[in-house]
Amino acid sequence: MRDLAWAALAGVRDPELDQPITDLGFVASLEVASLDVASLDGATPGTGDAGIRVELRLPTYFCAPNFAWLMVADARDALAAIPGAGPITVTLVDHFAAAEINSAAAFADHFQTDGLDGDLEELRSAFDRKAHVAAQERLARQLAPLVGDRLGALTLAEASRLAPDAAQAVARRRERLALVSDLAICDERGAPIAADRLGVWLRLARTVRVSVDGNAELCRGLLRTRYGVTRS
Repeated sequence: MRDLAWAALAGVRDPELDQPITDLGFVASLEVASLDVASLDGATPGTGDAGIRVELRLPTYFCAPNFAWLMVADARDALAAIPGAGPITVTLVDHFAAAEINSAAAFADHFQTDGLDGDLEELRSAFDRKAHVAAQERLARQLAPLVGDRLGALTLAEASRLAPDAAQAVARRRERLALVSDLAICDERGAPIAADRLGVWLRLARTVRVSVDGNAELCRGLLRTRYGVTRS
């Protein structure tokens, strides 16, 4: 069960950094209570003695509460999807808004949403679009030396044969966005980017990718300073 719980948490990403919370070192502790093995396949009701308790931590006391709320909510959902997991407790620690976030109430019950919906789905979608652009830039950097001027017309299937890991990363972001396109590089609607605009698009995409990667390293550095965490 512990391995299943860790794998579930590995599917939860920091919405801004687009990296697993397990890789970032945000999981402070993971405890699994006595386990009813018969319930693991989900076919047999558990006895109620199983359960998973997780503590999450962030790089600073003042990290944005909306990001923290999304990660705590996503961690709860990911763990609850494990058959036979039992009661789930996810607690944010060492954060100024921990009490409000740990209450499991809607975000808007405690915080100003500034026009966003109370469940922060608009914010999540905005960061998913940003992550998609960054993933495409990583893919383009690998493909450009191999395909040259064909980059803008290359399909994602062709890209998968040349740079499988980077192409798979792009496909995962599109799945989250429900974005359908056969192209390796496309705009936010799935449409091709004209050849005379591709250079400008790639330069803008690079700034997005550098911002994401830079913030991720900054967070790792702050977490290392705060908790002595090097790498999970």
